Parts: sequence; structure tokens; C-alpha cells
Amino acid sequence: MRAIQVSELGGPEVLRSVETGVPEPGPGEVAVDVAYAGVNFAEVKARAEGYRVTSLPFVPGLEVSGRVRAVGRGVTGLAVGQRVAALAEGGGYAEVALAPAATVFPVPDGVDLRTAATLPTVLPTAHALVHEVGRLAPGETVLVQGAAGGVGTVVGQLARLAGAGAVYGVVSSGEKAAYARRYGYDDVFLTAAFQDDVHRVTRGRGVDLVLDPVGGATLRRGLDSLALFGRLVSYGNAGGEEPWQVGQPELYPRGRSVSGFSILGLAAGDPDALRALANRSFALATDGRATLPVTAEFPLHDAPEAHRLMESRKSMGKLVLRVGG
Repeated sequence: MRAIQVSELGGPEVLRSVETGVPEPGPGEVAVDVAYAGVNFAEVKARAEGYRVTSLPFVPGLEVSGRVRAVGRGVTGLAVGQRVAALAEGGGYAEVALAPAATVFPVPDGVDLRTAATLPTVLPTAHALVHEVGRLAPGETVLVQGAAGGVGTVVGQLARLAGAGAVYGVVSSGEKAAYARRYGYDDVFLTAAFQDDVHRVTRGRGVDLVLDPVGGATLRRGLDSLALFGRLVSYGNAGGEEPWQVGQPELYPRGRSVSGFSILGLAAGDPDALRALANRSFALATDGRATLPVTAEFPLHDAPEAHRLMESRKSMGKLVLRVGG
């Protein structure tokens, strides 16, 4: 089968198309004939820095859609040929991928396989940020870093559905600001001056909830944008700075709080909780309340170009690789 393999860490050029054996599912696993694979920043970090990589060579890819090829011993509730979306532990950039049965989800009726490739990470993450972790209440205000990205575009919609008083986004360019405004944002600010903009539009009050996948100095500026008793949820370190640390001086005086979320951490630590979260969030795509915009599609062998686009910080919405029929 065809797969994209990384034999050494480095730039996008280390993503090489190879022919390799077809994996067979072990106990509790499912083999999927991959139609589409999602492209995530975590895979860029894996290729460049070895993020969550245990050994070389490896095949990147955390989310796929397609049809069940085979099931391993002990797997129930899934049938060969069934349309599924899956959160894999790597290996998604390939014609056949393996995933734990607990993270393989039937694709809802009315959702095509191209869109389904965005389901395993984007919708559950956005839902958790707004509801389970962020606990956004009606009338509260929210600030979202990376508002034009895959998760950001869905968060804007879900915050609006949750009754947010105002939804503000942060992006790196005017083009991205115009794009994000189509997905539930009242206003979108540029990265350089977002803190001043927040204080301007809230008349110095700040926002109730900040959602941050960037980390580092951006996270600290977001913390300073919080209102009294405000909350910040960290769900990544895309900026690549040293891991952030927050203590009593930043939190105590105004009763602020900081929490975190990782879809991969939840999948590893409590797959039953992930499945329940996925069921709640997938319903939003099934009934049309949330749109999952795929903005760029690449054939599998062009995975390096997909990574270059993502690293350029010019991408918007969700990127996918087209793998099979």
C-alpha cells in the first residue's frame, strides 16, 4: 500500500511516499481503508520535532475517514464496509490505517467522507472548549486565538449557539479576519494588538473566557485580557515557546483560573469519555447546526505541500489529504 513515511525529523521534504505492507488489526483494533486523512498541527510538530513520536520511521496522521476493512478480536458494533471516522495513534497518511476500536465512530447519515475526516478532532475539541472545559454560560464573552483555523471556525459557531454575549477572534492577517467573521465572530482582531482591542470593545472589563492553542507570550496576554473571575483554556503550544507556567500572582488578585484540554490525552486516558463527547458533538454536524469547512485538499503524495501551507500560517479552515476512493 502507499503511505507517507518519515525516516528523519526535519522539514516537509522528509515526508516521503513509500510502498509498505498492509497492517492487520490486532485485538481491539480496526483497520480502515482510508478515503481522507485530516492534516493537523500536531503532525507538523511530529515531523519537525518528534512530538509524540516513539521511534523512526513512522507514518503520521491522527484522523481518517473511510470504510472498515477488517476488525480485530473482541471488536463489536462495527462491520466491514461501514463508513467510519477514526482518531488514530498515528499512521493516518496511508491507504490503510489502524485505530483502537474505542476511537472509531460511525459517520452520521448525511455527512460525506471528506467532511468526516474533520470529525474526530475538530468537533469534539471545539465542543469541549466551549462546554465541558470552558463552561461558557449564556451572555458571557469569549476570545478565541486562531479563529480562522479548523477548530477556531467551529468554536465561533458553537459559542454563538451557546448564547455567548459576544464572540471575538484573533488571527494573523486581514484575510483571515474576513474569513473568520463568516463563522459566528462579532469582531476579529490581529495578533499584534488584540489585548488593546479586547479592552477597547469591552470598555476595560475583559472577556469571560479565552481559548488558546498558541501558548507562550500569547497565552499570558490572553490571561491579562480576562475579566474578573475569567477563565482561560489552553489546548496547544503552536507558538513553540517554552511551556507556560502560571502561579498565584497572576491568578489570585482577580480570581482567574486556567485549565487545559487535549483530545489525544482524552483518547488515551478515558476513551469512553471521548466517545460520549464525540456523540454529543457529531450531532451538531448531522443536523446542520455546525459547518466544518474544508478549505484545501491535497492528494496523498502532496502531503509535503499541505505541511508547507500549514507552516506558512496562511491556511484557513481545515486541510485534508485525499487518499482513496
